[in-house]
Amino acid sequence: MARDREEARELPEWLLTDERYEPAADRDSFIRKSMEAVAGVLARLRLDGGRPWALSPSAPVKLALGLLAIILGSCATNFAFTLLLLAVTLVRMALLPQKALSRCLKTSAGAAILSALLMLPAILLGQASSALLIGTKVFVSVSIAMIVALSTPLSELTGALRAFHVPNVFILTVELALKSIYDLGQTALEVLGSLKMRSVGRNHEKGSALGGVGGVVLLKAQQAAKTTSDAMRCRGFEGDYIVPDTLAFRPADALWAAGAILLVVAFLVLEGVL
Repeated sequence: MARDREEARELPEWLLTDERYEPAADRDSFIRKSMEAVAGVLARLRLDGGRPWALSPSAPVKLALGLLAIILGSCATNFAFTLLLLAVTLVRMALLPQKALSRCLKTSAGAAILSALLMLPAILLGQASSALLIGTKVFVSVSIAMIVALSTPLSELTGALRAFHVPNVFILTVELALKSIYDLGQTALEVLGSLKMRSVGRNHEKGSALGGVGGVVLLKAQQAAKTTSDAMRCRGFEGDYIVPDTLAFRPADALWAAGAILLVVAFLVLEGVL
């Protein structure tokens, strides 16, 4: 026992001390805000497939009617027609599901508020009517675009573009870009979560950590591009989009076409053409 005590006394003092590592406190607001920003972008780009209404027209007719309504609303100089188009848009918007309705209202209201801020000099100069007209037109146009997007599956939208003889390269680029952006955003969100879980102590080089996240996403994008290219080559894809049978005209198309004719007549009457 005495010998063991003598050997213990010969050990260095630093070896006999208890190891207690207490990392310095640090805030994770940088990573948290980055995750919130990525999650917000993904929420706006979420591909939920769309939910068509029971009396919804076919995708080509819906796309054509949406473009027609936006063009007429943009060209209208009579505020009465803009209010008429606003009423029709609000009625159709009220028939959307709750989540789609909330998303449509937030996007349209945000665009209208932004346009009002841009038109603030006109309001200060006494042209409040023109600012109100522009804001209403922006709200209506964005609402119509959101209604078409939220009530139509992505496959039907791309098929509708093909029905209007849009080049296949453009359709392929848009569809792959939307899907890839969402998938890569999910990867970035997962890497940021892992970085937050492994963050210990104070780190003064958070920018370099975010650069590492971008590198991982870039490598993931390269791998996904190669996988998609190989899959398309194995399936004999030649760049031709075939319009699915779901894009066939529906009985509701005649009703919506009649409504479009009435809308054009109202535009011509209120604008003084007829």
